[in-house]
Amino acid sequence: MKTKHISRRAMLKGMGTVAIGLPFLEEMAFAQSVAASKAAVLKSVPTRSFNVFFGLGIPAPLQAEGFEGVLEPLKTLGDKLLIMRNIDHVRCDESGINAHFDGASAAFTAEPPDGEAKSGGPSIDQVIRRAHYPDGLPQGMVPTLIGGTFFRRSRVSRYVHSYNLDGTVAATMQEEPRDLFERVFGSVSLLDDSSARERHLKRSVLDSVVGQYKYFTGNRSPLGSTSRARVADHLDRIREFEQRAFSLPDLSGSGPEQPPESMIAHGGEADPGGEGIDMQLDDLTREWRLMADLYALSIQMDKARFGSLTFLAAGERLRIKGDYRYQGRQVFTFDDAAQHDATGSKGCSHEWWHKYGEEKKNEALRAHAHMKMREVAYFLNRLDDADSMEANGKSILENSLITVSTESGDGRHSDVKRELSGVFHAVTGANGRFKTGEIMDVSAEGIDVYNTLLEGMGTSGCLGPADREERLVDGIRA
Repeated sequence: MKTKHISRRAMLKGMGTVAIGLPFLEEMAFAQSVAASKAAVLKSVPTRSFNVFFGLGIPAPLQAEGFEGVLEPLKTLGDKLLIMRNIDHVRCDESGINAHFDGASAAFTAEPPDGEAKSGGPSIDQVIRRAHYPDGLPQGMVPTLIGGTFFRRSRVSRYVHSYNLDGTVAATMQEEPRDLFERVFGSVSLLDDSSARERHLKRSVLDSVVGQYKYFTGNRSPLGSTSRARVADHLDRIREFEQRAFSLPDLSGSGPEQPPESMIAHGGEADPGGEGIDMQLDDLTREWRLMADLYALSIQMDKARFGSLTFLAAGERLRIKGDYRYQGRQVFTFDDAAQHDATGSKGCSHEWWHKYGEEKKNEALRAHAHMKMREVAYFLNRLDDADSMEANGKSILENSLITVSTESGDGRHSDVKRELSGVFHAVTGANGRFKTGEIMDVSAEGIDVYNTLLEGMGTSGCLGPADREERLVDGIRA
């Protein structure tokens, strides 16, 4: 039986501001033309680029240990990542400005900051977005999705990592799960003055698309049986995440147990004068993983193709407590303030980086860095599961350009230029454009690595001064 073509712009639309995208279906890949070949269909995946940032960095000597050290949580993804060492951002040093801020500004832009609220240039994802979608993304998509879990707020590029061509922030940062949910999937507008939570308690965003849901999953659906099942599963998953984000009651009686409403500080309360806040490890990871789940769902539902996600800000100041376990083993017990024997900012995990020394064991720093890699890997794995498989037989992780980086590398916080050298980077293959399955000592400037990524993604734009000599890093290309 001939299967009808479903446009990439196909949406499930409801009342108010609701706009719930369909997952990427086989029927969307086929053009209604006899000239369309199966090979073309298999290559028909969206162009995507996302920047994933984690705070405080990994000292270069620890990077050198590979998967035997703090990079261990990335090992299971090793064949789908190119891990790059010895990348420098020393050209981004701004005299008199905090190196955490400089390094964070350089991440994904290779440029120093331009004041406290702008980058010195665009980020990788935005150059690619403008090149591939000069007239904008399909209707109903979020042009740029920026989210994250962070608590150090001074200077915007500590936590925002997606910038327009003029260096301005590419979109509003979503730092609470319910805000990210509403940014992506919309909210139901009712004629009362209730809060967002009360509106959701009265009416789920999914309630307004029941008619379309029945059409796409019923006997008259233009979809095949496999795609019908995916649509049904798609809406079930949105309902699950809506419940998690808003702590909604499970009306069906069969949904997952709901977590309590977030008690983690946001806004100004998250950064009281730079002195840091106390944080239970379980609370931190619970909040982050819900954000990571929602962000990944947004990509899987083809609601977002560009943006950035942050796990802890540059120069993050938290006093973390709790047992840290990985794959069933006890790695470390965090108690930053007690272990530093200090209060306020001096008792934060940030200080382990200032106390780093190659001759020391650096146990607490190692545990913190390992934990960061565990949480980055959690998000990446969400894009490499059964719900992320695409028409060409690869996962979203494999098909996208996902760039992972941080603010500092060498670990010598007393020497700014050294701190901005040896910065950790990892990238995915972007549908076969870049090498994966290697840990590579690149020994190049960040600007040259980024411009190589941009060329590989088929853009005509580049980062940095127009008259700068092109020094592409051919070793990272497939």
